[in-house]
Amino acid sequence: MRKPMNYPEFAQQCLHYLASDRPFLFMVDFEKEHWNILPTEEAANQGIYYAFREKTNAYTPSKFVSTARIEPVQEALEQLRKQYSEAFDHVQTQINWGNSFLLNLTFPVEVQLQGRLEQVFLQSKAPYRLYVKDQFTVFSPESFIRIKNGEIETFPMKGTSPASEPQSANRLLADPKEQAEHATIVDLLRNDLSQFAQKVRVENYRFLEEIKRPQGGLWQTSTHIKGQLREDWKAHFPEYLDKLLPAGSISGAPKPQTLEIIRQAEGQKRGYYTGVFGLYDGQQLESAVAIRFLENSNNKVYYRAGGGITHLSQCEHEFDELLQKVYLPTI
Repeated sequence: MRKPMNYPEFAQQCLHYLASDRPFLFMVDFEKEHWNILPTEEAANQGIYYAFREKTNAYTPSKFVSTARIEPVQEALEQLRKQYSEAFDHVQTQINWGNSFLLNLTFPVEVQLQGRLEQVFLQSKAPYRLYVKDQFTVFSPESFIRIKNGEIETFPMKGTSPASEPQSANRLLADPKEQAEHATIVDLLRNDLSQFAQKVRVENYRFLEEIKRPQGGLWQTSTHIKGQLREDWKAHFPEYLDKLLPAGSISGAPKPQTLEIIRQAEGQKRGYYTGVFGLYDGQQLESAVAIRFLENSNNKVYYRAGGGITHLSQCEHEFDELLQKVYLPTI
């Protein structure tokens, strides 16, 4: 992968591609320090492969067998649990002081990987996938923004529950903590879009989706928000993207204060995890939030995961939810 750009360089290149309707791929890290953009035809040569539903530059070999597996390193879990508990207490203190209403707390979980990152990318069943050679792979269920026919849409995903029991979906929908968390993010994203879009509205509020895992499904709740863009949206797209980032669903509200608390609580940069990646195909734009993230780091493999914290959250429950998200979607 070529050296990342700063925002002004990214914006200039992006506007150039949009003006000529040239297809491109882009990636932005959570901290908005690294902006990447390149023509889609150059991605494979730089060791970058993507799949946005049926649009992809990667094709699974006909004899491919899905053999990659992950397992949390048990010896590392107790230390992680301690770190998480300390961070959770800090977040709850800040929430009680009124500095945040909702914060997405994340940590890297050390895992044993049987196989290679490339195998994980090829075998994962997810609508949005990305692989950067020898660095990381993403298999995300969460759309960020779509732009088509002058309309912009976003689909914040908040609320997770195992789908193993008959009433688990109803319990998720009825849970006061999950209701409050979801409503906060929907309000944040609606306000974010209203900075530059008109007629912003909720099309479908808090609908259920089941995500398949080998160890059993997960229910997640999402909302569909839509707005109308100006006819000259291409001339302003980098500005729009900058205003929307970091994504509200993986930061929190109010966003500026919450981002500062995240830096304090997590104690490390997230990098491309919970950033965004997207594809412009010459006519429409599709992008995703970089969650469900597996990376090589310092000769170890980490699966990054997290969840939303409110004043109703309980530490053990939230830590268990984090571990539930450590999976490969292979079915």
